[in-house]
Amino acid sequence: MTPSNAHPIPSPTYPDLLQRILGIFLVAVSAAAFGTLAIFGRYAYAAEMDAITILFLRFSLSALVLLAILRLRRESLPRGRPLLPLIGMGAIGYVGQAFCYLAALNYASSGLVALLLYLYPAFVTVLSVVVLHERMTRLKLLALLLALIGSGLTIGPAGGQLLGILLALGAAGIYSIYIIVGAQVMKQVSAVQSSTVIMASAGVMAGVLMAINGPHWPATVAGWWAVAGIVIVATVLPAVTFFIGLRRVGPTTAAMISTLEPVVTVLLAAWLEAERLQPLTLIGGGLILGAVLLLTQSELRRKVG
Repeated sequence: MTPSNAHPIPSPTYPDLLQRILGIFLVAVSAAAFGTLAIFGRYAYAAEMDAITILFLRFSLSALVLLAILRLRRESLPRGRPLLPLIGMGAIGYVGQAFCYLAALNYASSGLVALLLYLYPAFVTVLSVVVLHERMTRLKLLALLLALIGSGLTIGPAGGQLLGILLALGAAGIYSIYIIVGAQVMKQVSAVQSSTVIMASAGVMAGVLMAINGPHWPATVAGWWAVAGIVIVATVLPAVTFFIGLRRVGPTTAAMISTLEPVVTVLLAAWLEAERLQPLTLIGGGLILGAVLLLTQSELRRKVG
């Protein structure tokens, strides 16, 4: 029996529950869609494209779609102080991360690259402690240890794919810096505004690099379909659904659901490319994803405290 002076915590209303379920579904869709990038990337390579041309088409076409969404939302492009950091995030951070990721697919399996990319939350934690002077808790330390052991197991059986491994680790490292910078910048603009500038500046930088290197357009119709998949399925769709879902479930839940991404990549690679990962690689990948969940739990405790 509840004492007369107590105030029981109200249960979520039915509409609130539906909104949360919808948010979880949308973030899961986002993670699954992001997980297709490695697969579409391999199809693009099979059509005689190179990483720079793929990046140019991905970012420039995605920027056009996001500009249309921005117009429908009646939002303007960001101006003033946030603009320069956003341009840098796109032209340097996103292009560098995406290039390392796509280039890694030339030298290592899709599943291995996807699992190693998910070391970025551990890298973010280390950077937050070193650069932002955040406290290193026992839970974070345990997560970092799991990530270290997991990466060792993941890399161990795949030693013959060394260059791909280094590029995948480079993608995770660049992405962690991207997140640290973006966490500050994106407080001043909306998600769609920031994404539009980032995609557009990344498209311009990739275009410059492509002009220097020479374009490698898709040699087949299937290659253009792969480009369409990269733009719509692996870029715009996951970006939009993640932003909408994030508003309904919050960043902590969204981060936990996003660990579905490398799982989708591994399953698609096994189904479509008959790709098989060694048992130790799968165990290591499981430890890396476990570390991500622990870091997410640590962030939740910090916010509640």
